[in-house]
Amino acid sequence: MRRSGLRRRADPYRDLQVIDSRAPRTNQAVVGTVAVVALATGWWWLLAALALQLAIGLVAGRRYCLPCLLYFEVIQPRFGEGPLEDSRPPRAANVVGLVVLSAASAAYAAGWHLVGAALGLLVAGLALLAAVTGFCTGCEAYKLGCLLRGRPFVSCPLPPEVAR
Repeated sequence: MRRSGLRRRADPYRDLQVIDSRAPRTNQAVVGTVAVVALATGWWWLLAALALQLAIGLVAGRRYCLPCLLYFEVIQPRFGEGPLEDSRPPRAANVVGLVVLSAASAAYAAGWHLVGAALGLLVAGLALLAAVTGFCTGCEAYKLGCLLRGRPFVSCPLPPEVAR
């Protein structure tokens, strides 16, 4: 049960094959905003912190992902659960974000500030695009990759929508 008294169709920490579609958008908003702050201030270590946070979430799970906790413990109980979706595409997008943010951090650490800034700007732009429009480039790349491997993306079975 959620604090608001409404029942979730999926437990965010146990039902890992699905995710509330608003959770990745919250994560993308946080990643995009922090990346913009990092680029605007020159605090490139924030890009490394974002990469570390993505890695922790991917390895240890949603319970250790700070933007996930913000969504599942603060936002979702107040606004309700959004539509559920297959969690594989957003997870793949997080892997791409982790790789690009790590490369941006490494570039900054090596003194290649222009490369680091370009990679940080790429992440910021795509994350904010996804947060605002719902179009996730990493998610679509995952689905395209499935198609190119000869295994078209088929979403996992989702719990039925419940009348609200």
